[in-house]
Amino acid sequence: MVKKIIKTSVLIILFLGHQAKAVCPVCTVAVGAGLGLSRWLGIDDTISGLWIGGLTVSLILWTINFFNKKNIIFKGYKTIIIFTYYALIIAPLKIHEIIGHPLNTFFGIDKLIFGISVGSVSFYLGNLAYDKYKEKRGKALFPFQKVVMPILPLIIFSIIFYYFIK
Repeated sequence: MVKKIIKTSVLIILFLGHQAKAVCPVCTVAVGAGLGLSRWLGIDDTISGLWIGGLTVSLILWTINFFNKKNIIFKGYKTIIIFTYYALIIAPLKIHEIIGHPLNTFFGIDKLIFGISVGSVSFYLGNLAYDKYKEKRGKALFPFQKVVMPILPLIIFSIIFYYFIK
């Protein structure tokens, strides 16, 4: 079940995006700060997973954009980047037994894995929505809209999970 969720999340990110558009640095810092703050405050792993997923997608988009700018393009490079980042995130969590504890589940799925999956997809869709909006309108509606639109789904899901898990 966990493998299906991870594969589905990765496939959604892979196939929805036609062209990688980097997420702004402020957005990445905001996600990283949110993750650090949530772990420090002892917030549930599902919510921490949301922010891990958002940060992972942000790093993936940055890396793909870097490869495109440097013209380092080869068959399957996006897939390799995506799987590498998720492996670098999930493998240490599994090795140190942070993922896989039988009492740390949500609907039978590890809370961190569940959060990472939901966070990855929601952050990516928020970023995609911004790109589509800007493409249609030609400019942002308000300052820092590029930051707000990808982060907003993470904040909304954090609030929903906080009250649902509580």
